[in-house]
Amino acid sequence: MKKKLQDIGIFVPPGNRGQLSGQGVAADFNWDGESKLIVTIKKKPFIISYETVAWKIGDFVRECHGSLEKVL
Repeated sequence: MKKKLQDIGIFVPPGNRGQLSGQGVAADFNWDGESKLIVTIKKKPFIISYETVAWKIGDFVRECHGSLEKVL
């Protein structure tokens, strides 16, 4: 998943927690290393709703065969 994000220009730090950013969006992430992923949206483009960003994140995680605990 990190590789796919980096391939589309989103910076993801090493490790299971941190901040990812790119394409006008910044978010904190925390992954337990097994199955629980929590993403907290910190910044987004003004014209895009939080719901749209959360939907896109969830869609991407499912596309990578992952499971998203929650998007805040």
